[in-house]
This record gives sequence, C-alpha cells and structure tokens, in this order.
Amino acid sequence: MHAIIDTSPALLWETPALRSPAEHLERAGDHLWRVVDTRGSIRGHLRVIADPLGIRYRAERLHLASGAFRLVGEFWDVDDAVAALRG
Repeated sequence: MHAIIDTSPALLWETPALRSPAEHLERAGDHLWRVVDTRGSIRGHLRVIADPLGIRYRAERLHLASGAFRLVGEFWDVDDAVAALRG
C-alpha cells in the first residue's frame, strides 16, 4: 500500500475588504479570519469557502466548551456574513 502525500502549498486567500468601518479582519488561518470590532472584541469568525458558483463567506462562532465552530450562516457577500455576527 502506498501513501499519497500532497506537497502542494495551501492556498492563502487575500483578506476580504469590508465596506463597514465597524469591524476589521485579523487572519486566523489560510482561509479564516477573526471579525474584530472597534473595541477589540472578537464578534466571530469569517471563513472563505470555494464554491463552484463563486466564493462563499461563512460566518461562524467558536463554541469554547467544545472547541468547535458553529455555523451562523453562509453568504455570497462578505459584508452580509460580518453583519450576521453583530449582536
């Protein structure tokens, strides 16, 4: 039995541009950003997902007890995804 080793580099996505100055993005992974408000509080996370029809933006929150991300919603527009993490 032969193991297949993928030596291709991970795709590093460019940080999405937000229209609202209420939040900014801090890279947390190759396709993951923390959504941070003007006070420095983390509102949630934004994940970029490649879709056959284009780029999707997934709004997520980290559930501390389990250490897993919980889906808030998936959007075609980055600002819509960030807005879902407000409040």
